Amino acid sequence: MMLRASQLASPVLCAITQSLIPTLNLSSSSSLSIFQKPASFASFYKSLNPASNSNSFHIHIISRSFASPKVASFSSGTEGSGPGGGDREILVQHLLVKEDDLNLLSELQRRVSQGEDLSDLAVEHSICPSKGEGGMLGWVRKGQLVPEFEEVAFSTPLNKVARCKTKFGWHLLQVLSEREASLLQDIQPDELHKKMQDPNFHNEAQLIDVREPEEVALSSLPGFQVLPLRQFGSWGPDVTAKFDPQKDTYVMCHHGMRSLQVAQWLQTQGFRRVFNVSGGIHAYATKVDPSIPTY
Repeated sequence: MMLRASQLASPVLCAITQSLIPTLNLSSSSSLSIFQKPASFASFYKSLNPASNSNSFHIHIISRSFASPKVASFSSGTEGSGPGGGDREILVQHLLVKEDDLNLLSELQRRVSQGEDLSDLAVEHSICPSKGEGGMLGWVRKGQLVPEFEEVAFSTPLNKVARCKTKFGWHLLQVLSEREASLLQDIQPDELHKKMQDPNFHNEAQLIDVREPEEVALSSLPGFQVLPLRQFGSWGPDVTAKFDPQKDTYVMCHHGMRSLQVAQWLQTQGFRRVFNVSGGIHAYATKVDPSIPTY
C-alpha cells in the first residue's frame, strides 16, 4: 500500500489525484462532505472535493494488490460476458496515457500481449497517481467509476486487457478478480447498544474509534480500539494484519463523518461487513446513555 501526504498542488494534479484515489481528509470537522459526486467529469471515485484551505492536509490511499494478474488477452470492452454489476465488485488495475499518446498506448498494448505485466508498464509509463502501486485501483462497484471507464471495466472478461478513453486520456485496464459486494451501512446508536449487551459481541466483532486521543479522554465506549485518523500513517498500512477483514467491523467518531471516511476506505482494503455508527458517540450519548459526557 502506498500513502501520499502532501499539500494540494496544481489544479490539474489535484483533479487527477482526488478523482482516482479514495481520499481521507484529516480534518476533525464534522461538517466535511465526503465522497461527493464532483461537479465536473473528474471523478473515478466519488471522493472528497479539494478543500479551499491551502493548509488542508490530505492522505491519498491506493489499495494494495489483492491478486496477481494472469497472462493477459485483449478485449475491446464491448463484447463477451464480463464480470457484470449489481451486487458484484471487481478488482481493477490500469494505466493512463495522454489523449495524444495513442502510439504509446498501442505500443504498451503490444508489449502486454507479448507477456509483459500491465502493472510493470503502469509504474513506468502511467500518468495516474496509482502508478506507484502498479495502477491498482482496488475493489470497486458500479457507481464509483466514471461512466466510460465503468462501462468497459464491467463488460470486460476477467484477465483480459481493454482500452477506453475518458477526459483524462487513454486507459489500458485489466479486471483481475470479482466477488460479491461488501456491505457498508449505518448502524443506529440504540441498535449498537443492544448488540453490546451480548457478551459474545466483543469476541465476534471489531470496534474502531477514529477520534483523537484528547477526544477519547473526554468520553468513550468500552471495547473500542482507538485508531486516530490523524495518525493514519502509523496504522493504515497494517490494518489487515491487525484486524480480520472477514469479521463485522464497527467504526465510530464524534458525529459519524470521519468514521464514514474510514469505513469507505476499509471496504477498499477487503473488509466484507463494515458498520458506521450513525451520529457517532455524540448520538450514542444523547439517545442511549446520557451518563456519557458530550463535548
